[in-house]
Amino acid sequence: MSVREGSLEAPTRHPLDWKNPEFYDEAKLFAEMERVFDICHGCRRCVSLCGSFPTLFDLVDESPTLEVDGVAKEAYWKVVDQCYLCDVCYMTKCPYVPPHPWNLDFPHLMLRAKAVKFASGKVPFKDKLLASTDGLGTLASIPVVTQVTNALNRSGAARGLMESTLGVDRTAWVPEYAGAKFRANVATSAAFPVKDGSRTPGKVAIYATCYINYNEPGIGHDLVKILAHNEIPYVIAEKEKCCGMPKLEHGDLETVEKLKDVNIPALAKLARAGYAILTAVPSCTLMFKQELRLLFPDDPDVQLVAKAMFDPFEYLVARDKDGLLKKNFAKPLGKVSYHIPCHSRVQNVGQKTREVLEWVPDTEVNTVERCAGHDGTWGVKSEFFEASMKIGKPVFRQMASPAPDYVSSDCPIAGRRIVQGIEGEGEAHGRKEHPITLVRIAYGID
Repeated sequence: MSVREGSLEAPTRHPLDWKNPEFYDEAKLFAEMERVFDICHGCRRCVSLCGSFPTLFDLVDESPTLEVDGVAKEAYWKVVDQCYLCDVCYMTKCPYVPPHPWNLDFPHLMLRAKAVKFASGKVPFKDKLLASTDGLGTLASIPVVTQVTNALNRSGAARGLMESTLGVDRTAWVPEYAGAKFRANVATSAAFPVKDGSRTPGKVAIYATCYINYNEPGIGHDLVKILAHNEIPYVIAEKEKCCGMPKLEHGDLETVEKLKDVNIPALAKLARAGYAILTAVPSCTLMFKQELRLLFPDDPDVQLVAKAMFDPFEYLVARDKDGLLKKNFAKPLGKVSYHIPCHSRVQNVGQKTREVLEWVPDTEVNTVERCAGHDGTWGVKSEFFEASMKIGKPVFRQMASPAPDYVSSDCPIAGRRIVQGIEGEGEAHGRKEHPITLVRIAYGID
């Protein structure tokens, strides 16, 4: 069979056979990594995406054979450690993804390697703790603890201790905790009539996410204000745990399953009742749309929730196409530098946030479609912080260049990282606001 370079078909994703004992066989893992690394070495078009590929190519170029077979297998872990599962190589660069016969899925191979590493007990406690977003948020949202935690995050001495114990770089921005959780304080929806469209259910269920619930509840409150303005009734998911993405990024697939067992029954009930399910953090949306679907391909409720899950702006654009969205914007936004995070790009829904922002009169949107280098816990770790800022540097410059009135990203953590990067470059920047907040501002809603 002749094998042509590239694939003209749409990429497809195979389920992960993670409960098969062979999935955790290190020898079989290394054999697959050698096969894939050899293909990557012969191609090299992903060299500019992240640290994984330059690390791999340096290992090959410094090996005695100048080929992958000359690289020691233990050195493969250096490549794995640089991957933060952004998925961009798979979705935007690699010409050998399935259905191409070479069947190359680099991110999910790295996920398998992380799972092998986790199962072998090689993931340190500090990394497990950083990935426990629900547990940390629950503790830190106790009023007295919130004040102490936020004060410590601003203390140079405390950040030095955090670096030595938890490995969080002392100069990396870390989120503060809100004094009042979103889920406990969200306004009750008015009893609007349900108006279903051909593309959109006429009622919404909100999965808050750890970050919105504990760190920036204002984004969630702005989302419900937008829904109320458009007379769309909403509810909050009855039960909610972390989506599992932080645990996935460390290869802790058993905990991902435990979190799934809490979230999916409640969300599937809402999906069956005809709700569109919205989350305001792209990584959480992607977790339900893609990763859980591939980890649990035989669970019908997981598949049902994936179909009901929307990015908020995906929903707003579809709602507009149904002729059921108000566009009575009362306030221009001026110049907006808007960043598309990786986990939004790989949802394959297009630039829906940019489209909505451009509806606002007298608004100019500078769109930056490149990784900002943060990715959850990876970018704050002391061993990776400098590299993450280097990855984000082109984004920082492009976001600052038009002297914007607003700096915005669908990923609120990436938005904070971008502001830190712009300030580190000595550049001025506009006010940082989430795109959902910008739409609330444009509607003239207080």
